[in-house]
Amino acid sequence: MTNNFNINDYKLWTALVTPLDQHGDVDYNTLTKLVSDQEAAHNGILLLGSTGEGLALTLNEQQAIVEHVCQLKPSVPLMVAVGGSNLKQQIEWVNYCNTLPIHSFLLGSPLYAKPGAVGQTHWFESLLDASAHPCMLYNVPGRSGVSIPVQTVTNLQNHKKLWALKEASGNIAQFEAYRQAAPNLALFSGDDALMPYFAQAGAKGLVSVAANAWPAQTHEFVKRSLSGQYPNLFAQWTSAINSLFAVANPIPVKVLMHLQGRLSSPQLRPPLTHLELTQTDCITTANNTILSWH
Repeated sequence: MTNNFNINDYKLWTALVTPLDQHGDVDYNTLTKLVSDQEAAHNGILLLGSTGEGLALTLNEQQAIVEHVCQLKPSVPLMVAVGGSNLKQQIEWVNYCNTLPIHSFLLGSPLYAKPGAVGQTHWFESLLDASAHPCMLYNVPGRSGVSIPVQTVTNLQNHKKLWALKEASGNIAQFEAYRQAAPNLALFSGDDALMPYFAQAGAKGLVSVAANAWPAQTHEFVKRSLSGQYPNLFAQWTSAINSLFAVANPIPVKVLMHLQGRLSSPQLRPPLTHLELTQTDCITTANNTILSWH
């Protein structure tokens, strides 16, 4: 597929939520609107990540979501998440997505098995070899159970399809270790709250949960963070982000978007449920604060 975007121009990628109706089915009309919101803010779009509940969807739903968004021909690039624990299935997913007009893949560590440097090198190399597009590795030990070893990044750094790494361990030292191991790799923060710190450490951008609720404001905050012009917003930003992680992501952001009138329902796929968030005052306050920026 022809790539009409320079993905290095996109400093903010929104890990898009998957809107569900009151019956728990994918709400494609709302999905269209959410894509439009991200286009208006000039944010790249990540589909089917953790925030998009990708692993809670059936293969048919995953395919339908990617096809639907591709048919919209958005004016921003599309990244599709690859995650699980069965390498053959993941390669099949990459091959399927290669036939669609997407622009990048997010490659997560294999779940549950906790492989070491050799196993992860083989896992990622196999996916990179299958990909027709630039790929971003995803370090999120809180979900996968294991970090991507620095040695794995060193082993893969010259692969022609390796473009970036999303660091979501919350550990600045881990970020710095990756930067030193692969100085030409674009490193992105996977933690909204830590974006200013990662920017100072050399991050190229952010893969964001908050941009679902606040597309334009998050875009502006990333821009300011990368230019060092964030101090007057940092305290408000940190408090707002904390409210979005009061319980497991993406519960709070979906509840907030429902309160905003942008989701028809706050429904999530089991085992997650919006009923987990018993108090909404904090996200309502955060919303009022962040929306006052523009």
